[in-house]
Amino acid sequence: MLKHRGFPSRLPSSDFQFTIRRTGKKGASKLIKRERYADRRHADRRADEGFMRALWEYFGEEPFERGNLDAGRLSWLLGREVEVIADSFDPEDYEVLLKINVGRAMVSFPEVFEG
Repeated sequence: MLKHRGFPSRLPSSDFQFTIRRTGKKGASKLIKRERYADRRHADRRADEGFMRALWEYFGEEPFERGNLDAGRLSWLLGREVEVIADSFDPEDYEVLLKINVGRAMVSFPEVFEG
């Protein structure tokens, strides 16, 4: 598992995790597309924004390997702001390549891309 050195481990002053420390005994947690409903808590929306900001600052428009990024946090963005760029997708693969869909991310998180 690739560890993204320098990537924030969590949202500051919260328990919202952005990375994992080590691989699980059963392998990678499965990535799934999770629906974000309008009635989500403010803290959850803030965590999504913070994670997108970290992805953008760390990777920009370049493809990136899932590595030690938290599956739960990625799943909230998967299929919308973050897309799989491989032909075959194994949701339990640490090496799957992902990329930010900049157009979609700018609409969903405009404050991340301002200025």
